[in-house]
Amino acid sequence: MFHTWLLLCLFLWHVVGVFDVDPDKVKSVSVMEGDSVTLHTDLTQIQDGDEIDWRIIPEHIRIARIKRKIFNTYDDVLDGRFRGRLYLNHQTGDLTITNITTEHTGLYQLNIITGKKTTNYFSVTVSGRLPVPVIIRDSSQCSSSSKCVLVCSVVNVTQVTLSWYKGNSLLSSISVSDLNRSLSLHLECGDDSYSCVINNPIRNQTKHLNITEVCQPCSDFSWLIKDYLLGCGCGCGFTEAVIRLVISGLVGVAAVAVLVYDIRSKSVGQKMREQTSSLK
Repeated sequence: MFHTWLLLCLFLWHVVGVFDVDPDKVKSVSVMEGDSVTLHTDLTQIQDGDEIDWRIIPEHIRIARIKRKIFNTYDDVLDGRFRGRLYLNHQTGDLTITNITTEHTGLYQLNIITGKKTTNYFSVTVSGRLPVPVIIRDSSQCSSSSKCVLVCSVVNVTQVTLSWYKGNSLLSSISVSDLNRSLSLHLECGDDSYSCVINNPIRNQTKHLNITEVCQPCSDFSWLIKDYLLGCGCGCGFTEAVIRLVISGLVGVAAVAVLVYDIRSKSVGQKMREQTSSLK
């Protein structure tokens, strides 16, 4: 969120410095890609002599106009990025952009002439759709620890924050203002109370951790099967590890039984030899 506000401040500073725009006349509008956004004139009814003029800055190209109750949209400008997307409200002159994309991010100018000229601006920020985070096991880490190292990642995202939560408690996060590659967070161990969240100023997507789908949960007895988990490699499952442990335990019990039997046999033999010697 901080990065977004910083970018907005820098953008407004740039607008004020380069285009001599009064910041008090700039309204900030955030919208998700694919949605519609309506820029309002704040008029209740257009009069016959009113003129409404919508333009995009810095190109200063007209995209819509109302004059003498004649309504026009110019959606073929700027390589047709507005084609089929512009709609004017015939009562108020509000401009609606439908199925908006990140190409429509920018500064929009509204000129209202009703005897006098009034100019306002709209800073429109379009955020891309958020992907659902993906949680996988980092197999490169499991050779050094019996604990499961989890990685939460997303790709092709901008102006987002990626976070690990345990319940409602934030554990760690990464905020990136401009990124077009993978973004990941590591968690050494987890259970089903963990979740990975990606969010921007408008929406969020949450992936809840299902520990049994990724790796074994951290438990009080995990140290008992450490050698077995490591011994059978990173792909060894919990059931296999337990079976190996049980089999080894049975072998150990059998070895102890043999040892006890051997000791008892030697003890009985010794007593018999002592009794034989005393009879002589």
